[in-house]
Amino acid sequence: MKIGCLFGTFDPPHLGHLSVAQAALNGAHLDQVWFVVTPRNPFKQGRSISAEHHRLTMVRKLVRGRKGMHACAEELSLPTPNYTATSLAHFRRIWPDHQFSLIIGEDNLIGFRGWHEYKEILRHHDLIVYPRSGRTRSNAQAALKGASIRWLQQPLVPVSSTQVREVARQGREPKGLLTPAVQSYIEQEGLYAS
Repeated sequence: MKIGCLFGTFDPPHLGHLSVAQAALNGAHLDQVWFVVTPRNPFKQGRSISAEHHRLTMVRKLVRGRKGMHACAEELSLPTPNYTATSLAHFRRIWPDHQFSLIIGEDNLIGFRGWHEYKEILRHHDLIVYPRSGRTRSNAQAALKGASIRWLQQPLVPVSSTQVREVARQGREPKGLLTPAVQSYIEQEGLYAS
């Protein structure tokens, strides 16, 4: 099975994440996209994040009933720090029949050579890259000589988790940013209110 892995804290998961997953399913000819819930991004150590069970529950609500989309909790059980290379190696060991690709934003591609064991990722996995709003295709691809990089062409929903949290902190309803199920869960649990 061809699986695209979209790693993230998903704090919260939003329509932009869905847009990326759908674009990857359509444009990269994947069988599934796994939303891999990360305990803590090594690049975002200073920011407080919602509890793992909240983030995993929200991702499950986001993907429920959506063909080809799956909430993956596997990384939550791995030792920290959680490096993508380590997690992907773990995935290869426990699911040897699957072919995993890594879905990242263009901003991540630009700094990809700074990732832990980035050459190991490139040796075993294709990169599926989605453009960020206002950016043009970077020269990063040239810097990653020999890497298999596929660019998504489908327009994506321009929203970020930071934007959603800020709207919620202001006491406003994040209309058009979340699925109803995720928005209802945030309200029910009082997430991002302060």
